[in-house]
Amino acid sequence: MATDEPPLPPSPPPCASTTPLENNNNPPHNPPSPALPPAPVPLTPGPRASRLQEVYADRLRATLAKVSYANFASCYPTIAANKPALLKSIQAQMVSILQDRCMREFGQILAARETVRKLNELEALVGRAGRKRGEGEIDGREAPVPPHTLPPATIQAAHLAPYLASQQGQLNARLQNTQAENAALFAEIKAQREEAGRLLGLVERVLADVDGASALLDGVVEDVVREGREVEKEMGSTS
Repeated sequence: MATDEPPLPPSPPPCASTTPLENNNNPPHNPPSPALPPAPVPLTPGPRASRLQEVYADRLRATLAKVSYANFASCYPTIAANKPALLKSIQAQMVSILQDRCMREFGQILAARETVRKLNELEALVGRAGRKRGEGEIDGREAPVPPHTLPPATIQAAHLAPYLASQQGQLNARLQNTQAENAALFAEIKAQREEAGRLLGLVERVLADVDGASALLDGVVEDVVREGREVEKEMGSTS
C-alpha cells in the first residue's frame, strides 16, 4: 500500500559536549596521567583481505541498487508527482547514509575480529607452503601427501597416537611400580624362608641333643631302679 509520507533519513547521533564538568572536590594539582600507548599501525590488506572488502562493497552496492528512485517513487506517487526533486534528494540521502553506515560497521567488525591480520597470516602461510613445495620438487624429495587423500585408518591413528602414547606411558609406569613391589615381596619371602630354615635347623640340633642324652640315660636308669629297690629292701629289713 502506497503512502505519501517519505521516510526521513536517520538523524546523526547527538554530539557529546566538549565542555568538561568541573568538580570542586578535586585537588588543585592532579597527578600526571600515564602516557597513552602508541596508536596501532594500520595493516595493509593483502590479496585475500582486499578481495573480501571488494566483494562486500560490490554486494552492498547491488543491495542498495534495489532502493532506486523508481522503486522509491512507486511507494510515494503523490510526492513523486508534485515534488520529484525533494523525493530524489531524500532517496539519495538515504542510500548514502545506509552505505556509509554499513561500510563503517563492516570496518569495525574487521577490526574487532582482526580479520586483515589473520588473512595476511594465512596469505603468508600459503606462500611458505608453496615455496616449500617448490623447493621439495627442485631437490627431488617426495612431495608431502595431502591430508584429505589419506585413508581413514591413517587419519584415525594420527589422532589417537598422542592419547595412546600417554596411556602407554602410564601403563609402563604402573608396570614398573608393580615389578618393584613384586621384587620387594620376593626379597621379603626369601628372607622369611631363610629364617624359617635357620630355626628348623636349630630345632633339629636340639632334638639331636635330646636323643643323645636319652641314649646315655638308657643304661643308667636300670641301675638306678635296681639300687633303689635294694635300698628299699634294706630299709624294710632293718625296720
